[in-house]
Amino acid sequence: MRTDSSPGTLPAREHLPAGDAGTPVLDVVIPVYNEEKDLQRCVLKLHEHLSRTFPYAFRITIADNASTDTTPYLSRQLEQWLPEVRAVRLEQKGRGRALRTVWSASNAPVLAYMDVDLSTDLNALLPLVAPLISGHSDLAIGSRLARSSRVVRGPKREFISRTYNLILRGSLQARFSDAQCGFKAIRRDVAQVLLPLVEDSGWFFDTEMLVLAERAGLRIHEVPVDWVDDPDSTVHIVRTATEDLKGVWRVGRALATGSLPLDRLARPFGDDPRDRGIKDVPKGLARQLLGFCAVGALSTLFYLLLYTGFRQFTGSQVANALALLVSAVANTAANRRLTFGVRGGAGAVRHQAQGLVVFAIGLALTSGSLAALNVASAEPAHSTELAVLIAANLAATVLRFLLFRVWVFPDRREDPAVTAATAGPATTAATAPLPTYSDPLPTHPDLLPTYTDLGDHR
Repeated sequence: MRTDSSPGTLPAREHLPAGDAGTPVLDVVIPVYNEEKDLQRCVLKLHEHLSRTFPYAFRITIADNASTDTTPYLSRQLEQWLPEVRAVRLEQKGRGRALRTVWSASNAPVLAYMDVDLSTDLNALLPLVAPLISGHSDLAIGSRLARSSRVVRGPKREFISRTYNLILRGSLQARFSDAQCGFKAIRRDVAQVLLPLVEDSGWFFDTEMLVLAERAGLRIHEVPVDWVDDPDSTVHIVRTATEDLKGVWRVGRALATGSLPLDRLARPFGDDPRDRGIKDVPKGLARQLLGFCAVGALSTLFYLLLYTGFRQFTGSQVANALALLVSAVANTAANRRLTFGVRGGAGAVRHQAQGLVVFAIGLALTSGSLAALNVASAEPAHSTELAVLIAANLAATVLRFLLFRVWVFPDRREDPAVTAATAGPATTAATAPLPTYSDPLPTHPDLLPTYTDLGDHR
């Protein structure tokens, strides 16, 4: 199918190959803002867990959101101590901004993030990313609302969380169970196409990403988690809830008006036998046939109504020509948009002109049928005329579809090999440098860590 507004679709999901030595398969981002109390404990615990249980190379990225305490200094120390840790400094706050920046520049095929307080039990990390590595899913989220999850938190947060998810289900028809759990992962190829569509740079970033992914038909895997609330969390509940509701309104309005190009996120099925190539059958034929038949059925009813109306004032030949002309213009416009997916005004006049040629062929078939009927019977019944016209239109319909597909609306997409060969080197967000700490590490004895077993984490 060709759409003027779509630059292409995602490829079929595949199992990620084993990477070269030292190339991270997983990049876990930890967004932080003034987290000097928990940062080192969190990173060391996460590093130890991944080193012990994760079968691929990994990276831990500390994304500092303009912290004003000693968090930047501690991040740089961890980066020097542990080769799998990287520290990134952003001069503006916003969890969504941090995730977008790091994920867009990462070279790891699987991207994840978790909150610095490690409220989610780390045993859920491998089940979270495994479906992405295997090619089964596009995104994965931890869910505190799954039936088998075990959650410890106060009634206030429990009420807010469940109310928020009910709002998402009622307003945006979301089917995922937990939008706010700070434990998510996404495939890098999906992130490269999805993230440019996500506008929010704060706490609503996760929700917007999930809603757009779900509406585009991407597969979201949910993992039940064990989760313990952090009583010292710095999240401002009222302010966050207000911003989230504003985001729900904005995304809902965009979805209702169709202003989001979600077709660029379309992805074919994987190893489904129904999607395997069949020799000499053009792609999209089945879908186009269904669309053409639906438009054709409505056009036939429209034509018959017009013919019956015109027949009250004129002869059968003139009524047939007028009815066929009007319905042909409507049929070409409907097939252009609905069957063959052509959007915009470019080429519309040419398409209508070609459609009129197809109309002339249909007119010849139907007019010839009427002429033959009049030769056979001097005064045929109106029901007989309609029956002959229906039969003639069925024959014309088959020819019309073939002409539409190969002549009026041919698929003129460029060959990928030719496009790749002629295009210059692309600069993507994944190759853009990240803002890192480049100045020398200052001597600050008062801030040095007190861990005595650091050697075990190297």
